[in-house]
Amino acid sequence: MRNASSSGFTYADLFAGIGGFHAALSHGGGRCVYVSEIDDRARATYELNWIAPLPGADQPQVNTDITKATPEHGAVDVPEHDVLTAGFPCQPFSKSGMQRGMDEARGTLFWNIARILEDRTPSVVLLENVRNIAGPRHRHEWDVIIRTLREIGYRVSDQPTVFSPHLLPPAEGGTPQVRDRVFILGTYIGAERVASEIAAERIPGPVVDRRASAGWSVDDWLTEWILDDDEAITDIDRYRLTAIERDWINVWDDLVARYRQETLTSLPGFPLWADHWVSEGTLDPLDLESMPAWRRSIILKNARFYDSHRTLINGWRKRHPQFSAFPASRRKLEWQARDLKSLWDGVFQLRPSGIRVKRPSYLPALVAITQTSIFGPRSRRLTPHEAARLQGFPMNFSFGEQRDAASYKQVGNGVAVGAAWHVFRTHVAQNADDLPQDLVDSVLAAPRAPSTSLSAIRS
Repeated sequence: MRNASSSGFTYADLFAGIGGFHAALSHGGGRCVYVSEIDDRARATYELNWIAPLPGADQPQVNTDITKATPEHGAVDVPEHDVLTAGFPCQPFSKSGMQRGMDEARGTLFWNIARILEDRTPSVVLLENVRNIAGPRHRHEWDVIIRTLREIGYRVSDQPTVFSPHLLPPAEGGTPQVRDRVFILGTYIGAERVASEIAAERIPGPVVDRRASAGWSVDDWLTEWILDDDEAITDIDRYRLTAIERDWINVWDDLVARYRQETLTSLPGFPLWADHWVSEGTLDPLDLESMPAWRRSIILKNARFYDSHRTLINGWRKRHPQFSAFPASRRKLEWQARDLKSLWDGVFQLRPSGIRVKRPSYLPALVAITQTSIFGPRSRRLTPHEAARLQGFPMNFSFGEQRDAASYKQVGNGVAVGAAWHVFRTHVAQNADDLPQDLVDSVLAAPRAPSTSLSAIRS
């Protein structure tokens, strides 16, 4: 087995985005020797933060299209490395004929990863994808991925490792973001040994369980921990709510206050659709029967909600005549804040499905579309820099001069640094006997929390 580099170990970073895996593995003593990212803007952000600061001799080879570096025949144009990481896109695999493994993966971007693994056989492979990759709708794709890795020679579990950064405390690299992702980790031991271990039913389970770290409660998170001081934010008015947006929130907040005063409880947890606040007796049974069950249930619950609180709702509507002119999506409220007393005390998103309100502890997953979380106590959206902190990137991480929309998209597509480091470190510890000693020593000697984490300033 190949010895790791004098720096600890080397790694190739595929579908690299803005460098989530880079931050995690560099923390463990790794040296990046190869980067592949097809998106020009994301690659520019990666280079600005992770490559430009390095001396020329230490800079990795940069690739803009992995398909050109992985020919079907002949060697791949990727240097030797000890660890391969990839936050890869998942395309459908063909189900035709009797194809297996590498053959069936051909034509997908996973095949390009497999070609590198087949040619270079790095000691560890670390892949990341959305949770649905291991769900029933993608069972075939999952089976092809696992079967292919095993045929190449990787010991890999057929059970997904699902993890989220909010399950870790700051001292272990966590951040207050619910971001369940599937991690696939494999150790190269050769196809024959893989086959023998499967025959002996020595198949590993998930690297980690989806549960909070010992001694940590996810309710201990505070969103404010990842926020910058308002005074330090250039052009902060760009992130503040507009007068119209504040009116949306204030009107709904008045309903929250009236409801609490009348009932001494918080709003119900089902979606409130004000356009369907009518008496249940006026609903057409035939119309209800023709609806999908989920929609019928919501409409019935809203009608019963109206019947139970008719006087309150009618008085509230009379007090706010502008409500009827709100966009349709702003006439819907998803109250997921339990006993919170005001929208302004929580975290909310202006979603196509309505205004979603949560407690100000941990945030919903960052996404690559415009659903940026709003921190109610400061009446503003998270900035791109704060969104990067939510992913575990360092305080000095920069997006350069690019537009915010591109920065939000890049962060939403990224890898959570703390979660990636946690599963990688755990996998190395579990497989230490089959890995290069330099790699094992380097990873296990690193602090439990990445140096980019909140632990340095919030623990």
